[in-house]
Amino acid sequence: MGPLDPKLLELLRTYNTPTVSNAIEVFDVRPRNEGFMRPEIRCIFPNMGVMVGYAVTVKIQAAAPGAKSSIIYPSEHWKDVMKVPAPRVIVVEDLDEPSGIGSLWGEVNANMHKAMGCVGCVTNGSVRDLDEVEPLGFHFFASHIAVSHAYVRIVEVGTPVRVGGLTVRPGDLLHGDKHGVTNIPIDLAPRIPEGVRTVETMERQIINYSKSAEFTVEGLTELFKRLQS
Repeated sequence: MGPLDPKLLELLRTYNTPTVSNAIEVFDVRPRNEGFMRPEIRCIFPNMGVMVGYAVTVKIQAAAPGAKSSIIYPSEHWKDVMKVPAPRVIVVEDLDEPSGIGSLWGEVNANMHKAMGCVGCVTNGSVRDLDEVEPLGFHFFASHIAVSHAYVRIVEVGTPVRVGGLTVRPGDLLHGDKHGVTNIPIDLAPRIPEGVRTVETMERQIINYSKSAEFTVEGLTELFKRLQS
């Protein structure tokens, strides 16, 4: 499936990530405990709003110097970036144990990747230069904040990565905000607005009844029975 209509991507940016997660559940395409990153992948700039983009995948190491033969030159990564349609999200698996000793992501890489049509980075590793990156409008989702890049180097590009318990493949559609990051199945993306309407219609009835002067537990029980029938 090719790139989605840019208007659809703009519409997806108007929904928060829990709403998108709820909408995906409507179509029962995957278990409800799958398809999103665990809470250790934190939104570093929670006031930045919603990030939507196609995944570009990278694996790094930073804890110790590596053999020159194992290092991928940055230009190879940049070529890989341009294989994925914009908007792009760089998803970085830090292979170190523990992860986050050295950061690939700071002011320089954020500026370069923004120029390449990237809107953010997601990593189980670390990020830095927060004061310089936030004004760029470049999203950071990470497990750690660090001071050094240590011996950071790219060791693999363009292959599946696992970040926050979620396997991400090149071209996957990611949606993230202050709550976290989820994967939207590409073929389901055009139906997300439909799923949002379904969930919001149901939830609005519950919220409105809960705020009404007629509220009783018995009435709430009957409402749930009607909605679930």
